[in-house]
Amino acid sequence: MSRVPGPLLSLRPLSHGQAVVAMVGVTAMWSIAGVVTRQLESARSFEVTFWRSLFTALAMLALLLPGRGAGVAARIRAGGALLWVSGLCWSVMFTAFMVALTLTSVANVLVVMAAGPLVTALVARVAVGQRLARRTWWAIAVAGVGIAWMYGPQLAAGDWTGSLVALCVPLAAGVNWTVLHHGQGRGQEVDLIPAVLVGAVLSAVATLPLALPFSATPRDIGWLALLGLVQLAVPCVLAMHCARALQAPEVALLALLEVIFGIALAWLIVGEAPGGTVLAGGALVIAALLANELPRLRRPG
Repeated sequence: MSRVPGPLLSLRPLSHGQAVVAMVGVTAMWSIAGVVTRQLESARSFEVTFWRSLFTALAMLALLLPGRGAGVAARIRAGGALLWVSGLCWSVMFTAFMVALTLTSVANVLVVMAAGPLVTALVARVAVGQRLARRTWWAIAVAGVGIAWMYGPQLAAGDWTGSLVALCVPLAAGVNWTVLHHGQGRGQEVDLIPAVLVGAVLSAVATLPLALPFSATPRDIGWLALLGLVQLAVPCVLAMHCARALQAPEVALLALLEVIFGIALAWLIVGEAPGGTVLAGGALVIAALLANELPRLRRPG
C-alpha cells in the first residue's frame, strides 16, 4: 500500500486572531477582479478566462514546486477520482466567474456568489439528503427573494445571460463541497491545493479553443497575470490555511467582505454604481446569510 504524501505546503499554524486578519486580506485580494477586468483593452470573455486560469496554474506551481516538487504529482495521484471531480468544480467556478464579469456588473456577480453557503446547503439536501435547520430553509427562501428582486428587471428586459452564468459559481461550489464532505464521511480525504491546481489547468484547457484568435494586448496580459497570482492563487492557498483556525460560519461571514470590497472598488475606481434593485436584493441575500450563520457561532465546538 502506497503512503499518502504529506501536505504540499507546511505553513506555520495561525492563531484565531491572525487567521481573521489574514482572511480579511484574502477577501481584499479576491475583490480586485471586477476592477482589473474593467481595465482590459481588448481581451474578452473566454480569452480573459483562459489567461487568468493559465497564470493561476503557473502561480500555483511556482508556489508549490520549490518546496515539494515531487509531492504535487503524488498528491494528484493519491486524490483519485474525488480530486478530479473537485478540480472540475473549481474549473467551472473559475470559468463562470470571469465570463460573468464580462457579461454583467460586478455587483450582480458578487451578490450571487454571496449566496454560495445557502446554495451549498440546498445542494447537500437534494444530493445526499442532509437535514437542514428551519432557519436555513427560511434563509434560502429570503435569499431567493433577494436574487429574484435583483434580476427581475433584467429578465424582463431579456438581459439574463450574465446572471445565469454567475449562478454557476455557487452551484459548482455547492457540488464541490457536497462531494468532498461525502467523501470525507467514507474516509477519503482530498487536499484542496492540488484540486485548485487541477481546476485552473482544466479551465485553461477548456477555454483555449474558445479564446482563439487571441486579441489581448501586452497590457491586458499583465493585468490577467496579476489576477492569476494576486487575485486567485495566493488568496486560495491562504484561505485554505486560514480555514484550519476558523469555524465554517466564520469563514462564510468573513467571505462576505468580498462583496462589500468588490462593489465599493468598482464604484469608486471605475464608476460602476450598483442599481437600487441590486442593493435591495443584495441586502436581503446578505441578511439571510447572516441570520443563518451567526447562530452557528454561538454553539460550542
